[in-house]
Order: sequence, then C-alpha cells, then structure tokens
Amino acid sequence: MFTAYVIVTVTAIVANAGIAVADLTRARFVLANSAEVEVPASWLPRLAALKAAGAAGLLIGLLGVRPLGIVAAAGLVLFYVGAVAAHIRTRVLHNIAFPAGYLALHAAALFLAAAGTPCCRNA
Repeated sequence: MFTAYVIVTVTAIVANAGIAVADLTRARFVLANSAEVEVPASWLPRLAALKAAGAAGLLIGLLGVRPLGIVAAAGLVLFYVGAVAAHIRTRVLHNIAFPAGYLALHAAALFLAAAGTPCCRNA
C-alpha cells in the first residue's frame, strides 16, 4: 500500500505543480478554459497559489508529516470538486475529463494517505 501511496502522491504533486505553473504563465489553454467556464483571468494567480500550496502540502506529507498531506489532499479534492462544478454549471463538458481526472487523482491520494495513517486504519 505504501508504494501505491508514493506513486499516486508524487503524480499528484507533479500534476499540481505543472498546472500551477501553467496558471502563473497564463498558458493559452488555461486562459481559454478559464474564459469558457467564466473564471476571470484575474483569479489565476490565486488559483495557482492554491494548487502550489496543495502540492507542497502533499510533499510535506510524503516526507513524514502525514496529517498535513491528508489535509492537503482533502483541500485539493474540494478544489477540484469546485472545478468540476464550474464545468457543469457552465455546461462546458467537452473537457470536463481534465478536472475530473485531477479530482480522481487527489481522491486516490487522500484515500491512500488516510489508509496509511495509524488513526485512520483498523488495528
């Protein structure tokens, strides 16, 4: 189980760091998607900061402070629930697989982090 936790969490860290950089550099696809789901471009730096903070929290959790990793994963799950909701609200479904994929990735990271924590598993 620990190997799965490491693989999923490292994948989540890389994915969030990558999309945070794309947000900060205002990549063309980010601007187009944000406009489609009616998220103002002025929000991108704040959204990037949340994604980067989540990635940092996952990393710190992976390095030994598991409760922080759990909180970071839970925060990212909520973040991507919001992203999926934004796509549904605006009926932009042609690319909903991206936020849904991030949501699934972070839900898996949350599950694996919590499952490996002594307070959260059956003794």
